[in-house]
Amino acid sequence: MTTAQAPPTVRSRLAELAAERITQWQEGYLRDSPKDVAALARLRRGAGRDAAEMPDLWSLVDTGPLYQAGAEGLRPLSQGELSRAEDALYAALTLFALHQQSRGARMHRPHTRTRPTGLGAAVRRLMPPSEIDEPVRKRLVRAGTAPDLVSLAQRLRDIVVLLRRADVPLDYGLLAGQLYAWQWPDGPGAVRREWGRSFHQTGQQRDPAGEHTTNPPITPDTRKDAS
Repeated sequence: MTTAQAPPTVRSRLAELAAERITQWQEGYLRDSPKDVAALARLRRGAGRDAAEMPDLWSLVDTGPLYQAGAEGLRPLSQGELSRAEDALYAALTLFALHQQSRGARMHRPHTRTRPTGLGAAVRRLMPPSEIDEPVRKRLVRAGTAPDLVSLAQRLRDIVVLLRRADVPLDYGLLAGQLYAWQWPDGPGAVRREWGRSFHQTGQQRDPAGEHTTNPPITPDTRKDAS
């Protein structure tokens, strides 16, 4: 007996698309592929900026798969859904490009229960296991109270710089879905709760790989990221 599954939501479709694109770029970047290094160099110029100001990046932020309908229960998206999805994907891709800059490890890492990499968990990992770093916590709170998506991306940019400095990874597929949800009525409150739960659940946990550390030595690849 087979059980019909509910069709994927726009949020989940967007999260999968973001993770797929980012994984491809990430692996190419770590192999020092000129094409992927150049793509991330272009994308990171848009981190924290309005997508409308960066038309040269639109070709990299391709939401074409979201237009597909018919297969696997997918339906065509409304204009409002597509617009929000495009803005969320743009923000997630550009923030990832900034995060991965000069890092020799994967800064996008899928979230799991045993190795949480949501935004709240990542911010908590910047702190000592049994202490709260108030200036860092306030950055997360400030992001959570952003009045619009562009302001949110700007505040997330500041957090991403800290995560990059400490080699703390983030699930950018999950973040893309959250940025999409943020733009709908009642979305900011729901996303803030997700970040808060992630932050507090990670409070006393140490990463199994020993990655609950702060400010490890940084060895940037200045040749690769000179642009």
